Amino acid sequence: MTQTIIVADDHPLFRAALKQAVNQAVPDVNTVEVDSIKALQAAVEANPDADLILLDLNMPGAHGYSGLVFMRGQYPGLPVVVVSGSEDLQVMRRSVDYGASGFIPKSAPLPTITEGIQAVLEGDVWLPEGVADKIERMQSEPTDFSERLASLTPQQFRVLGMLAEGLLNKQIAYDLDVSEATIKAHITAVFRKLGVRNRTQAVIAIQQMELDPSEQSLSGG
Repeated sequence: MTQTIIVADDHPLFRAALKQAVNQAVPDVNTVEVDSIKALQAAVEANPDADLILLDLNMPGAHGYSGLVFMRGQYPGLPVVVVSGSEDLQVMRRSVDYGASGFIPKSAPLPTITEGIQAVLEGDVWLPEGVADKIERMQSEPTDFSERLASLTPQQFRVLGMLAEGLLNKQIAYDLDVSEATIKAHITAVFRKLGVRNRTQAVIAIQQMELDPSEQSLSGG
C-alpha cells in the first residue's frame, strides 16, 4: 500500500536529503515536496489521506511554531515531525507541546532520520537519543494561544499570515482572489478567535510562536 509523505522545507538540498531518507524508510511511497506554508496547505488539501508531514519550522509563511500548531489543529489525525536546524532542548520541548510526533535535527545522519520516520509511521513519538528524559523535566509552555491559533480555518490562517506580512486588505483580497468584504469578514473572525482587537495585537500575538534568537541555529529552523 502506497504511503504519502509531505516534505516541507524551503532548502532544495535538504528536501532532497529528506526524500532520500523517506525512500529508505518506506518501500512504496509518494513524496510530495513543498517550500512554503501556502504550498503545504495546498498539498494537504490535495492529499487528505497523507500519512506524515516532515516540517521545517522556518519556511516562508511560517512564524516559528505557527505552521505546526495550525496543522495539528486542522488535521489532528496527520502526524507531523519537526525537522529543524536547531538542537535546542526548549525547541524540542515546545514542538512536542504543540503536538509534534517527533523531532529530527537536521544534523542527524541519514540512518537516524530514516529511523525517526519509521518510528512515527508506526505510531510512536520519536526524539533523539537521551532527549525524552531531559525535556520531561522542563517546564511546559502555556498553550492557550496555540489552541486559539489552531481553531482558525485554512483561509483564516492564510489571512493572518498576510496580515503579519503587513499586506493591506485589498492586497490580500487580490492574492486570494476574493472580495475585500470577504477579507474583512475573515479578519473579524480571526480577531475574535485570537482574542485581539486590531492588526497590531494580532501580529504581536502570532509573534508568540516565533523561535527565540537563542533557539535558532545558523542553518535555520
